[in-house]
Amino acid sequence: MTTSAFSSRISGFHKQGFQDRVETLASYIQLTDDEQVHLRNTGNLPAEMADRLIENAVGTMNIPIGIATNMRIDGVDRLIPMATEESSVVAAVCNAARQCYDHGGFITSMSGSSMIAQIQLTGVSNPAFARQQILERRDEVAALCNSTDPVLLKMGGGFQDLEVRLLDTPTGSMVIAHLIVDTRDAMGANAVNSMAEKLAPMIASWTEGKTNLRILSNLADRRLARARCIWRTQDIGGPEVRDAMVSAYHFANCDPYRAATHNKGIMNGISAVVLATGNDTRAVEAGAHAYAARKGHYGSLTHWEVNADGDLCGSIELPMAVGLVGGATKLHPTAKIALKILQVQTASDLARTIAAVGLAQNFSAMKALATTGIQKGHMALHAQNIAMMAGAVGDEIDRVARTLVAQAAVRLDVAEAELQKLRSA
Repeated sequence: MTTSAFSSRISGFHKQGFQDRVETLASYIQLTDDEQVHLRNTGNLPAEMADRLIENAVGTMNIPIGIATNMRIDGVDRLIPMATEESSVVAAVCNAARQCYDHGGFITSMSGSSMIAQIQLTGVSNPAFARQQILERRDEVAALCNSTDPVLLKMGGGFQDLEVRLLDTPTGSMVIAHLIVDTRDAMGANAVNSMAEKLAPMIASWTEGKTNLRILSNLADRRLARARCIWRTQDIGGPEVRDAMVSAYHFANCDPYRAATHNKGIMNGISAVVLATGNDTRAVEAGAHAYAARKGHYGSLTHWEVNADGDLCGSIELPMAVGLVGGATKLHPTAKIALKILQVQTASDLARTIAAVGLAQNFSAMKALATTGIQKGHMALHAQNIAMMAGAVGDEIDRVARTLVAQAAVRLDVAEAELQKLRSA
């Protein structure tokens, strides 16, 4: 189809099977035979499952999974599966964990397993009065929520508490009800959303208001994962390195421009484990960044200090809404293997492990920035990617990559020239 005649309207596209959909797409975009074969090769995720997990599936995007070693968490050694396309992320966790392993590794904790569902009520003429009307019905709210998901109740979860907040907005006063629900080993989105949907009409009738949004909050501050660790000064390069890292942390905690990149580095590790285990990366990332700005200033998710012995102490605390049941965690074959590798028994175990990975990632990033600079190690690994982009294969990849690093010129044009020299020799 020519560009001028192109239309994004494809009648019945969603009704087609996976293979037919690829063929239809090919007719619209003029995909080559090789490109169609590539899309149809869904790797270790069957095409039928991909078609069930999302709408209009035409392929999969395979992301490498690496294993972070050296991690000791709460006295237990764990291998950490990480799904990421970025060079040096897995190596950073391995290196940070190795430098604190002999000193005990990471200690973690969890604030709980509760999620918040919000119900927005508008058009209420007496918001303060309505707030109390809702709070007075707490027992009714609890009974209705628990009847919505009896399985969750049977597992020891269910309704925990009711909160009602009053907001002044440009469109008028709003009454916001919070359902606090213990979701146990589930991430909990479906459970709390169902409760909010069921309760909304009742709240409207009690207050003579109008319910609008009924949805969970990804600022899961009732579900905080925490990790802490001590790195001995002699193990990390001495007092000068330690103090430079603390200074880097202070920079990030005071400046949102630096904090954005600082926290992105933390999420490099966290999101990689969340993705590998089939959990919701977007939910975790949204919660983390909202939590970093909860005091009205966007700052660091980690804290770094020096203890009385002169050693570097790092800690992290952030919302971690992950689960072991429901969604892709139980459906995606790779996610199931990743959870088996981790050997976690509960969602709390998983969340605390992920927090420890985030702290390790941050340690390595700050140490690299405060010493050799982030590019030295990162570009050494990235050089292999550049070599492959230039067309190198097999042993050529390492040979070209080594040359790029030696020349301190990790660039595509240099890689192409070096590959040509190598093949001409």
